[in-house]
Amino acid sequence: MKMELDIYDYLAVGEQTAREAGKILLDYLGKIHVREKGRADLVTEADFASQEKVKEMLLAAFPAHGILGEEDIPGTSAKGGPDVYRWIVDPLDGTTNYVHSFPNFAVSLALEFDSEMQVGIIYAPMTQECFTAVRGGGAFLNGKPIRTSGETGVEKSLVAVGFPPGASSVSPDVRAFMNVLPCVHAIRRTGSTAMNLAFTACGRLDASWNFGTKPWDVAAGTLLVREAGGSVRNIYGGPFCVDDGHFLAAGTECLQENFQKLIRE
Repeated sequence: MKMELDIYDYLAVGEQTAREAGKILLDYLGKIHVREKGRADLVTEADFASQEKVKEMLLAAFPAHGILGEEDIPGTSAKGGPDVYRWIVDPLDGTTNYVHSFPNFAVSLALEFDSEMQVGIIYAPMTQECFTAVRGGGAFLNGKPIRTSGETGVEKSLVAVGFPPGASSVSPDVRAFMNVLPCVHAIRRTGSTAMNLAFTACGRLDASWNFGTKPWDVAAGTLLVREAGGSVRNIYGGPFCVDDGHFLAAGTECLQENFQKLIRE
């Protein structure tokens, strides 16, 4: 089964949808009530309102498509697989940032077909930066082509790490952080996995990694990195899958391999 429409038709609808969801997040900013899904894992009514807008717009355009969203009730989301169109949605990546009006948060959308990511969109409403990618068609920031960093040396790298909620001193991600910290130029923790991947795709970061992800955290961003010329693998160096729960993204294959050695120590 082939894709029903030109891939850029899906991209256009996805980008419009992400921008509308971003408007909702800005409308709610500073007016929200917060609850915890788990320790240090927050959710707000803005998350749900943004996701409902995404579902409304995508299903109006593509009623036969499935949607997997972060705020779905467990067990109700469409399954992916052969000949299946599925949108993977994070309506608000960086909720803790959002709660504190820290501007690094985003809407992340990806279209999966036949178990492959075809379209990725990450929209940051505070900066109005929209990162987009189509499979085989490159990556863009507000319509202009982007490329990953050409850095190959760990010691010159600016990198970002994401910690899962409730990380402790013995968590593998914290141990990896301690391995990497003395070897790089600097490490950042931005609070948004989607934005870390977007920044890696456009070369602002040389690499980023996370041990505790869900498909909606990484579906769009990993496509962006690959289409921008970068490398994405699972944290142990094998082929990456959005269901792995961990990734290491780097601007070059050489840098990827150098970081793999550090993280595996």
